Amino acid sequence: MRSLDSTGATELQEPGPSQLLPDDVLPDPHEEPAAAEVAGAPGPEAKKKAPCPGLGLFYTLLSAFLFSVGSMFVKKVQDIHAVEISAFRCVFQMLVIIPCLIYRKTGFIGPKGQRMFLILRGTLGSAAMILLYYAFQATSLADATVITFSSPVFTSLFAWIFLKEKYSLWDALFTLFTITGVILIVRPPFLFGSNPERMEGSYSVHLKGTFAAIGHAVLAALTLVILKKMGKSVDYFLSIWYYVILGLVECVIILSILGEWSLPFCGLDRLFLILIGLFGLGGQVFLTKAIQIEKAGLVAIMKTMDVVFAFIFQIIFFNDVPTWWTVGGALCVVASSIGAAIRKWCQSSK
Repeated sequence: MRSLDSTGATELQEPGPSQLLPDDVLPDPHEEPAAAEVAGAPGPEAKKKAPCPGLGLFYTLLSAFLFSVGSMFVKKVQDIHAVEISAFRCVFQMLVIIPCLIYRKTGFIGPKGQRMFLILRGTLGSAAMILLYYAFQATSLADATVITFSSPVFTSLFAWIFLKEKYSLWDALFTLFTITGVILIVRPPFLFGSNPERMEGSYSVHLKGTFAAIGHAVLAALTLVILKKMGKSVDYFLSIWYYVILGLVECVIILSILGEWSLPFCGLDRLFLILIGLFGLGGQVFLTKAIQIEKAGLVAIMKTMDVVFAFIFQIIFFNDVPTWWTVGGALCVVASSIGAAIRKWCQSSK
């Protein structure tokens, strides 16, 4: 959760579609059986590497399902602060990452010239995770999921500013579509008038959740730009290590200031915390496997199934039927996300 990273992703967390778009996550062309293809008859090594048709898309679909189930559990755990959920998530991931770093012998500090980028990546990535979990708790599951899919447009914008990449009229159009979709989801009173069906207090919480989801999308995009700036000079697991260790420090400081640190009283909540970590880890594993055997553009498009699962879970488990405004906003955001994925795919192919 690419580099694979969003909720919001390059770490073991729910990655947004922006985490699937950069060129450095595309399959390594040197790993393809190019010589066998030129000869017209794939050799034994090529046959061994050839995946089942559609297996990468199935892995992506399974990954989207697991991430959505994990998000649903975050929504279920309303008695535990979002920062505390993030802290438990960091501890769980730390138990997985430490053996990986020891096995790969990469160390725990990183290259001298990249440490500042690693610190920024860890700080921004963990903050994005906290905002994502808060958004799930404060607003509807569908709204928060849809808004996090606005990350690709922010990625294009930040890449233009910091990496001097080209920002075309298509990127501007995708940004406009995303902003339109977010406005339809938020439905500000100064544009849509007062809504008598929604209490002022609940709308205030909904607004906070919306801004948290937007903040997650922005920070996930910045994290991705940092990862792309570092390139492949830093081991992927070392990047995750900085994310979990700095994220845990962030969570402890915030919880100490808020006075919210406490073990969950309900045994069911403790089970949900474990399941959040397990489903998040499982989703990341299958997403990584999908990227390894399938084109990144197709994976990014299939990743929009996150939105579909979020709508389904919201209706079934929370008895909350999304409004037509939310559906319209989702179509705008998903359309811009798919458009950005296809455009990046075409650029990579060239």
